[in-house]
Amino acid sequence: MNGWSFLGDAVLDAVVADIVYKHFQNKREGFLTNTRSKIVQRETMNRVAVELGLDKMVVYSAKLSSHNNHMYGNALEALIGAIYLDQGYEVCYNFIQNVLIKKYVNLETIARKEVNFKSSLIEWSQKNKLEISFDLIESFTDNDGNPVFQTGVTLSDTQIGVGIGYSKKESQQSAAKMAIKKLRTDKTFQQFISELKKKKPVRAQPKTNSKIYLKKP
Repeated sequence: MNGWSFLGDAVLDAVVADIVYKHFQNKREGFLTNTRSKIVQRETMNRVAVELGLDKMVVYSAKLSSHNNHMYGNALEALIGAIYLDQGYEVCYNFIQNVLIKKYVNLETIARKEVNFKSSLIEWSQKNKLEISFDLIESFTDNDGNPVFQTGVTLSDTQIGVGIGYSKKESQQSAAKMAIKKLRTDKTFQQFISELKKKKPVRAQPKTNSKIYLKKP
């Protein structure tokens, strides 16, 4: 199935790029690229797969289930690859456009959706000349032996978000998401930020105690 998933991923990328381009013809390249990425990312594909009912058709071990949060999305990509091999590009294009996109993905909504919470938080900190850091709090294993990471986001010696994930990147995204929510909804925290801005600004260089590798969503 891995070969089908690899092929399905490539076909999905090409088809979604075409659909997004035709839907947002007057938008810039960066906007189109980001929108395509939001659609083909594992989180979106996993959700669509579940809504299609693929979760009821996939047989898996309990350990695989706890470690791989996006196996249904992988199964959907494998299905796309199988359709392409059996029926060709045109049928595969129609399946993606008419079954996946039109029924389960709102292009206008997903184009506005914030996905990379860490990048958004870093951009905010640089704009406001406030220093933030992403620090690994602890790492441990769950009951199935899978590694789990807990990361905290710190602003001016104050922890503003904590996240847990099966990878350091996932835990950082979760922590950043919590921090962004506080920035938008917590009035006390917003007042705290206003007081910080009145003080002498510092260089807003995000720090992390581990290397970060960027991967395709």
